[in-house]
Amino acid sequence: MMEWERQPEWMLDASAVRVVGDQREGVGTRFAVRTRVLGIPAFTEILEVTRWEPPRALDVRHTGFVRGTGRWRLTEAGEGTTFHWEEELRMPIPLLGELALRAYRPVMRILMRRAIERLGRRL
Repeated sequence: MMEWERQPEWMLDASAVRVVGDQREGVGTRFAVRTRVLGIPAFTEILEVTRWEPPRALDVRHTGFVRGTGRWRLTEAGEGTTFHWEEELRMPIPLLGELALRAYRPVMRILMRRAIERLGRRL
């Protein structure tokens, strides 16, 4: 069974995760993520699973203040596995939102890189 609530153990910008509703796996699963910005819990967003192909693919839709999509892919790579993580995010405030996301992009790259490293150590 998917343990969404354990994501803060390795995902540095998530301070808490909880499943919304009874469904825990598959397309349509929804979960609330309390998200940190610069280390401070800033907002809670609801994510919904839009693609579910374990163990190879997971897509989510970000709803709320920050919107967009996230994609995780696992592919065979010789003796191991490659984990590819992609986020396409936008904010509802047209120009200001884009500027804020561009300014925060280097921080997100560092957070994502560290999260992948932490997840790899747990596996």
